[in-house]
Amino acid sequence: METSVLASNPLAPFLETQRLVILDGGLATELEEQGFDLNDELWSAKILLEQPDSIRRLHLGYLLAGADCIASASYQATIEGFVQRGLAEGEAGKLLRRSVDLALEARAEFWSDPENRIGRLKPLVAASIGPYGAYLADGSEFRGDYGLNEDALVDFHRSRWRLLASSGADLLACETIPSRQEARGLRRLLEETQEAQAWFSFSCRDEQHLSDGAPLTDVIEELDDCPQIVAIGVNCTAPRHVSGLLRSASDATSKPIVVYPNAGEGWDATTKRWTPVDRDSPTLVGSCREWVDLGARLIGGCCRTSPDDIRQVRRTLLDRMV
Repeated sequence: METSVLASNPLAPFLETQRLVILDGGLATELEEQGFDLNDELWSAKILLEQPDSIRRLHLGYLLAGADCIASASYQATIEGFVQRGLAEGEAGKLLRRSVDLALEARAEFWSDPENRIGRLKPLVAASIGPYGAYLADGSEFRGDYGLNEDALVDFHRSRWRLLASSGADLLACETIPSRQEARGLRRLLEETQEAQAWFSFSCRDEQHLSDGAPLTDVIEELDDCPQIVAIGVNCTAPRHVSGLLRSASDATSKPIVVYPNAGEGWDATTKRWTPVDRDSPTLVGSCREWVDLGARLIGGCCRTSPDDIRQVRRTLLDRMV
């Protein structure tokens, strides 16, 4: 299995040609900036129900800004969440597939214009798989204190996993994983789906530890022998922690390292508000060159980052490589 998986690694053409993969930025928070009310347990998945074309247009905006890979709006979309909203299970499954279809449609539209192909490789679509905490919508993806064992987490993720793994996406994005236990469970599901490939990225509370306190290096070393994991790193973590986390990650793996931090603000799950960031704090755009020097190969943004941020990251990094 290892040879065939590595030979078909969707990241390989980008890493060989331009050394980097530019990811997209925030989706839900960018929808909020555009005026959508996401004060809802479904978060961005609410827009899948109500105004899906808005998501397609945002995907297209990120591609035009320079993203080599866009992630589907399925982070907080689950069968259970849609059923609780009153949908039948079959309808819920169709909505999950639709999240990937919207990204595929945006890519097809982007790639149909010859002007967009100049100096670009055909972008990738990643099917986003958020943690159990995203379904809870209580901020626990930044704590990892679910009270569930590994088997229960596997059972929760399995139905969505199977749908997204067969959705036509190029790879899976296992995102904002806060705990070693959940990472182990997601690896089990990945190994059940031998044709699938994924990146694993963790929410971290400081420069060395996942949100649940597990050392990042220990968790990466546990996952490093899985050839289906094609990149590993951190996301939705404050930029001020990223340089230290990159040093930790580079000591533990030879896989490409993925980094897409948030804008540095804290999230208050009770008030559903972002807390301000210190003006002197590091930023995605200001720090991306340093992160490349420290080993990052997939770089983008998470919550509260925008297409303009991604445009600036591409200009900063790929102009430098010429």
